[in-house]
Amino acid sequence: MTVSFGWGPVEAGVLAARAACVVVVDVLSFTTAVGVAVEAGAAVHPYRWRDATALAYAESVGAALAVGRREATHEHPWTLSPAALRTAPMPERLVLPSPNGSTIAAEAASYGATVVAASLRNHAAVARLLVDRGYGTADRPLAVVASGERWPDGSLRPALEDLLGAGAVLSALAGTHTLTPEATAAATLWTATEDPVAALHGCDSGRELYEYGFPQDVAVAAEVDSSTTVPVLVDGAFQEAS
Repeated sequence: MTVSFGWGPVEAGVLAARAACVVVVDVLSFTTAVGVAVEAGAAVHPYRWRDATALAYAESVGAALAVGRREATHEHPWTLSPAALRTAPMPERLVLPSPNGSTIAAEAASYGATVVAASLRNHAAVARLLVDRGYGTADRPLAVVASGERWPDGSLRPALEDLLGAGAVLSALAGTHTLTPEATAAATLWTATEDPVAALHGCDSGRELYEYGFPQDVAVAAEVDSSTTVPVLVDGAFQEAS
């Protein structure tokens, strides 16, 4: 099988060890935020945690550090919120911490795989790039990894929004590539979902963002196939694919 699918950082490492390319999907909200920032011209450095080491790293690469959604100010408006990033003046470089999507990107990159950030907004463009560059073949195996969320004990919580995002990419490859059964199942779910926008708003993660007061982030993430920007990790930062 040349196109595989998995969940979370641990499986990302297992799949990346034998993949030429890893597609990271973290719809609410890391890869959606990456896409919005890269569209605006920023190079986005993923980082696992938002702590003192993140600030030191941001300073070392000359980047602004994204803060928590509720910590944003007029002077420092950059957060993991795609809606906030869309209205903020975009720095040349941005460090975007995320324990899910960023961790997977770092894990995959450590194995030498090309890392691509996918969301519902750019899934068709991602699939086109994968085909154009010959990923998903015997010589260049491809892995699509859904980030998921975390339970209070730190364990992986599968997340519908990421399964749909991964399935959207995989469904575009299903007719021409050999998919694992897991990848086929994800692609089938996407095809069978009559209203993915409603599913995104109604899923656990979507409802959480509504409860936290950030419904606009769900709305941005639900702009299905609205972007042609494909962020690729190059020299430690996501940049628009050449």
